[in-house]
Amino acid sequence: MANYTQPMLRDGALVGKTVIVTGGGTGLGKSMSKYFLELGANVVICSRRLSVLETAAKELTEATGGKVLPVVCDVRDPAQIENVLAEAIKAFGRVDGLVNNSAGNFISPTERLSYKAIDVVVDIVLRGTYYFTLALGKYWIENKIAGTVLNISTTYAWTGSGWVVPSSIAKAGALTMTKSLAYEWGKYGIRLNAIAPGPFPTKGAWDRLFPVELQEKFKFENRIPAGRTGDHQELANLAAYLMSDFSSYITGECITLDGGEVLAGGQFNFLREVTDDQWDTIEKQIKDATRAQKKAES
Repeated sequence: MANYTQPMLRDGALVGKTVIVTGGGTGLGKSMSKYFLELGANVVICSRRLSVLETAAKELTEATGGKVLPVVCDVRDPAQIENVLAEAIKAFGRVDGLVNNSAGNFISPTERLSYKAIDVVVDIVLRGTYYFTLALGKYWIENKIAGTVLNISTTYAWTGSGWVVPSSIAKAGALTMTKSLAYEWGKYGIRLNAIAPGPFPTKGAWDRLFPVELQEKFKFENRIPAGRTGDHQELANLAAYLMSDFSSYITGECITLDGGEVLAGGQFNFLREVTDDQWDTIEKQIKDATRAQKKAES
């Protein structure tokens, strides 16, 4: 087994810390939460679907023996964010870290998007990030806690990329917020950093994205200098390091973890080769996969 799939930090590296992870019930959020728990942290996972959170909390507790608190939250609603913070403090006494991981995205020609579709992505990714960050910042400053924020960004936050314009707008705003607040809140001992991941697919996720005839042509491994996609443990290792005291001299930084993919330019600019007819097929597959996922979770 390759070393990059192994845990990196020493045991107990996050003991005594409580971390809120938005979007913590699935995907990379769940993988980061698992590793935080293994390192001794208490973890609060939040998203909009209680059933997903409860299932994830059960799995994470059984796998790690750690303490997991699932709390429903739409990150676009400040009242729900304040409730997450209150429930976390009630359960664990204090909160030390925040991982802004909730995201929304549409892979589509921008002219095909409605105004509402653009608003949904920007509101979740940008508004949700600054709402949650502001809530924790106010709490930390008032209580003299040297908190840590980690924002999950993307390389097209600075390169730009076609076909993911709403996400690009939102991620760019969240990244400049990261740098701006790292300076402003540094005097309180509060650190803010970001990770810009490349492709870290979950099983079957990329297979549902493209029609069969395009899957091999657009295979991420063919475009990444490292010749592979990322392993979830790699990102969890970096996230845990940035949330730990070992990284206390790092703030205002965005670390790229993408096997060199960014060197080819905008992450989704390869989609220029997709024809209108192929976009029709892709849109249908995405809608069908989304409906199937919602049905399975209901």
